[in-house]
Amino acid sequence: MKSCLLVHPGASWATADVHRGIFDALERAGVEVVQYALDGRIAYAGGYLEYVWRRNGKKPPKYNQADVFYLATSGMLERALRHQVDWVIVVAGTYVPPETFTLLRRAGLRVATILTESPYCDVQEAMIAERCDVVFTNERSSLGAFRAINRHTYYWQHAYDAERHTPATGDGDPDAPAHDVVFVGTGFQERCDVLSAVDWRGIDFGLYGSWGLLGSRSRVRRALRAGVVDNRLTAALYRNAKIGLNIHRTSIGYGRDAPRIAGAESLNPRVYELAATGRFFVTDYRAELDDVFGGVVPTYTSAAELEAMVRRYMGDAAWRADVAAAALERVKPHTFDARVREMLDVLDHFDYMAQ
Repeated sequence: MKSCLLVHPGASWATADVHRGIFDALERAGVEVVQYALDGRIAYAGGYLEYVWRRNGKKPPKYNQADVFYLATSGMLERALRHQVDWVIVVAGTYVPPETFTLLRRAGLRVATILTESPYCDVQEAMIAERCDVVFTNERSSLGAFRAINRHTYYWQHAYDAERHTPATGDGDPDAPAHDVVFVGTGFQERCDVLSAVDWRGIDFGLYGSWGLLGSRSRVRRALRAGVVDNRLTAALYRNAKIGLNIHRTSIGYGRDAPRIAGAESLNPRVYELAATGRFFVTDYRAELDDVFGGVVPTYTSAAELEAMVRRYMGDAAWRADVAAAALERVKPHTFDARVREMLDVLDHFDYMAQ
């Protein structure tokens, strides 16, 4: 592949970090990358439709989210054709109307999508998978279902950004707070439940991200330090903490009564990022943890077990350092550069077979 149109996922964090890692790795691999900034286009489309609606006297029907996404993605085809790219690579794709994928392929363009929301959005992602040439899913337990829809489906294992997620050097990160325990992420209900069941007294717990589902009387609210933070500050927070914490998402959607998935096997990006910063961390269990870390990383199964582990490990700096060093060594191969090389091999093989 010589060139591609890389479509931003549309979100301002989380999947945006995946996009950034892929973009940088593609450029380092020598691919000419044309960007499609879907996040900015969504903001512009929403503002424009609001302006038109108000100018027309707020007459119904008012535009909806589907209208915003349609307008924001309407330039993908034109931009891909203008630059004559070899592939259109869409990150996430859940904000792109399915018909857009059909139009791209009808114009003779080859389309690959990296599905970053498996297994939480498998139903929506299935509509994407059937409209693409090649599909990558970030959940290995979803691979079979997607292959039944599109035989050119592959596993996209999460990764870390080797430029941002690095171990501490020198005096560390003086601009970032130092906590006993830190968690950075979105407050899905299952995470609220676990954290609220832990007695954090005597522990400096730093909580960052969007936590609107925390009850107004939750004791965890006192741990809130800031809202959404960028990946550089996140990495600094990890490096400065005694213990990093990971809790995998299980909610389908966002809400107190959101249904839950079961049987997920793949690790989330946070696990790779914590390990890559050289930080000791604990996590709930997923099967891929053994494959990547070989039993090095401590796991918990309940809030009580998490609290006991935190209190025990806080007092053993030497043991934490040994475990962190072992996890760092095991995570080293799992960079965005490695993932992009694997993706390019798949796409180049598809091109060869299609000739």
